[in-house]
Amino acid sequence: MRFGAGNATLPSMMRRLLLLLFTLFSFPAFAKDELVLAMTQAPGTMNPLISSMLAKSLIQNMIARPVTAYDPDWNLVCLVCVELPSIEKKTARIVTLADGRQGIETDVALKPMKWGDGTPVTAKDIAFTLEVGKHPLSGVASSEGYRRIVKFEIKDDLHFTVTTDRVTFDYNSFDFQILPAHIEKPIFEANPAEYRNKTAYDTDSTNPGLAFGPYRIAELVPGNRIVLAQNPHWTGEKPHFERIVVKIIENTAALEANLISGNVDYVLGELGLSLDQALAFEKRHKDKYNVLYKPALIYEHIDVNLDNPLLKDRRVRQAILLSIDRKAISEKLFEGKQPVANSDISPLDPMYSPTARHYGYDPAAAKKLLEEAGFATIRNGFRTNAAGERFSIEITTTAGNRIREQVAQVIQSQLRQVGIELRLKAEPPRIFSEALNRRNFTGLAMYAWVSRPQGVPRSTLHSQEIPTAKNAWSGQNYPAYANPEMDKALDGAERELDREKRRALFGEIQKLYAEDLPVLPLFFRVDPFVIPKALKGVRPTGTLNSSTLWIEQWRWEE
Repeated sequence: MRFGAGNATLPSMMRRLLLLLFTLFSFPAFAKDELVLAMTQAPGTMNPLISSMLAKSLIQNMIARPVTAYDPDWNLVCLVCVELPSIEKKTARIVTLADGRQGIETDVALKPMKWGDGTPVTAKDIAFTLEVGKHPLSGVASSEGYRRIVKFEIKDDLHFTVTTDRVTFDYNSFDFQILPAHIEKPIFEANPAEYRNKTAYDTDSTNPGLAFGPYRIAELVPGNRIVLAQNPHWTGEKPHFERIVVKIIENTAALEANLISGNVDYVLGELGLSLDQALAFEKRHKDKYNVLYKPALIYEHIDVNLDNPLLKDRRVRQAILLSIDRKAISEKLFEGKQPVANSDISPLDPMYSPTARHYGYDPAAAKKLLEEAGFATIRNGFRTNAAGERFSIEITTTAGNRIREQVAQVIQSQLRQVGIELRLKAEPPRIFSEALNRRNFTGLAMYAWVSRPQGVPRSTLHSQEIPTAKNAWSGQNYPAYANPEMDKALDGAERELDREKRRALFGEIQKLYAEDLPVLPLFFRVDPFVIPKALKGVRPTGTLNSSTLWIEQWRWEE
C-alpha cells in the first residue's frame, strides 16, 4: 500500500496520516462567514434617540454601544467608558448648585474608539448627543435624562465632566447611545424640528460613519432585511462573522418555518418565537437546539387611554382587570411559565414589593364596580351608561404575533361576560409603535416594556413624561397618567441613596400603580432562546440591555 510518492517508509507515512487526522479534528469542521438572524419586527427608525422600539435596539447594539450597560449577570459595566465613576474614588462628587440644591459632578474617561469612517469617537459626540436630547423639538423618546444635565465640560477628546441637577442612586449609569457629530450635527442645526425626519440614520443608513461597534449597516431594505458587515475600525474583540443578515419575519409561524428549513440560523430570543412555540419546538428538535427560558424584566401589559371618557373612572379599570383570568391564560397558553404581574416591577427586581394590591379573577366584583361607575343597564348583552352609550372600546396590538392575538381574543370573550364590548385591532409593529408614540389609540393598547434592574419607571408614569405635540411627542407615559403622589414617589426613589429607604419608595410606587391602574398588568415574560447547538457565546440578559451587545463573542462551532 502506498501513502505517497517517492521512497517514504511506512512509519513516516503513518506519522503524516496521524498529523493530518489531528489537524482535521483540531478545528471546527465548518466555519461560517455569515450568520442569518431573524426577528418579528422592523425598526421604525434607526436613530438611537428617537422612538423606543426593541427591534431598533437589537440592531443598534451590534453597530454601536451605550456608554454603560447591565451585563448578563445584571452588573453595571462600562462599554464605552474606561471605568465606572465612583463617589468613593472621588471621580464623582456631590456639589452645591447655583440655586442651592445638591447635584452630582461626574468625571468620565472614554475608551479610544472610532466611527466606521475612521473618525474618532470623542467627547464632542457626547456633547452633541446631549444637545439633541435636551432640545424641546428634537423628538427624542425621553428627554428627561438629558434635561437634568446642567453643565458639560470637555477636558480633552476622551475626558469630560458632567453635572446633573440632582443626586441619584444611579449617578454612574449613562445608558444612552452616542450620535456622530460630524454627520448628524449639520442636519440637526439646519432644522431641529425636522431632525427626526431628516436624520442620516434613515436617509443614509449605510453610511459607515454612523457605527462604531463591531458591525456597520451595509444594506437596509425597510421591512425586509438588514445586512451588517464588519466595521474595520472596531477596536474591541474581533467578531467571528464577516456578515450578519437580519431578516424581518413578522408572522411567528413563518418565523418557525424558516428556522426549521435552514433559511435562518437563529431567531433572536428577545423578539422571536413565542413561548408556546418554543415549548413545542423543544420537544421536536432538542437534538439540534438548546432551548433556554430566561425569566426577564419584560412586562406584558395593556395601556389605558385615560382621555377616553369610558375609562376615566378608576373603578372601571379595576373592573376590567378583575374580569380577566390571567392565571388561566398563563396556564393554558404558557404552561404556567409566565407569572401573572401585579405591577410593573418584577418579583425578580430587588425593588419589588409584595404589599401592593393583587387582583384575582372575580367577575362578580367586576360587575359591582361597573354598576357603581354608572354602567348598570344592559342592552343587547352590553352595558350602557345613563346617556345610553354602550360600553364599547378598542384594543390594539401588534399584528403577526400569534400569542398576543390569542390573548386579545380571550380577553374579548371574558369582558363580554361582564357586559363590555371589546373590538380587536392588530397593526404592523412599526405602525403600532408610531401610533403609540403619538397616543393615537382610542382605548387599550397591548404590548411589552423591558426595563433595567432597579429602574425607576419615571418615563412611563411621571406626569412630565406625557407625549404631546408641544413637547414633540417626547415621553413614554402613553396613558397620560397624572398623579402628584406618584410624581413625588418617583422623584424620591431616584434621589434616595439608601437602599432600604429607596425600597420603601418603590413600594409606594407599586401601591399607587395597583390602585390607579393607568396600565393593566398581564404577565412578566419568560423569553425563549432557541439556540442552535453550533452557535456559542449567546448569553440572554433578561433586561433592557439585550444579548446582541456582546455580538462579537458569538461564534459558530459545528
